[in-house]
Amino acid sequence: MAEASTRLIVKTAVLTLLAAGTLSAATGLVVWRAGWYNIGATTSHFGIVYKGLEQAMRYSVQHQARKVAVPALGQADVARGALVYRDNCAQCHGGPGVAPNIHGLSMQPAPGPLVDAAMRWQSRELYWITRHGVKMSGMPAWEFRLSDADTWAVVAFMNRMPAMTVADYKTLTAMAPAENQAQARDPAQGEAR
Repeated sequence: MAEASTRLIVKTAVLTLLAAGTLSAATGLVVWRAGWYNIGATTSHFGIVYKGLEQAMRYSVQHQARKVAVPALGQADVARGALVYRDNCAQCHGGPGVAPNIHGLSMQPAPGPLVDAAMRWQSRELYWITRHGVKMSGMPAWEFRLSDADTWAVVAFMNRMPAMTVADYKTLTAMAPAENQAQARDPAQGEAR
């Protein structure tokens, strides 16, 4: 009796694996070769695709950012980060009381709001995402466009955004363009750069 039960379990497992493999191959054929899956930016992905991509991104960022050392970040970094954020990030992600620009709203997938990003990501993860970008999402890698100090300043700013009011945001971002401000200190060095 036990032998028949074991055979049934093995047979069921083999048939399940064959069915899963066939379904995966058929899905791959539809997505990859037949072109039936609409990749146009005017059509959203299926919910399951978004969930899968989001979970894969979370695991990847956690893995990639695990060795990033977070420097001490202060109010000067927050102020500098507000200007860098305004000049480089708000167009797609918006800010407290500020909607993204039309090109950010037109992207597929739509860039998420970052007002609460610090509640979902650790500082080292925010740094890694900002520095390296996210493939096939429209999120650029800022590694060659922002200094390390500016990238950490943006992280400092994002860490404060969840508690920030619309008035706070307007005050912090009302200053001159970031590139005209005095040089921010490099948080890794603790001195002016």
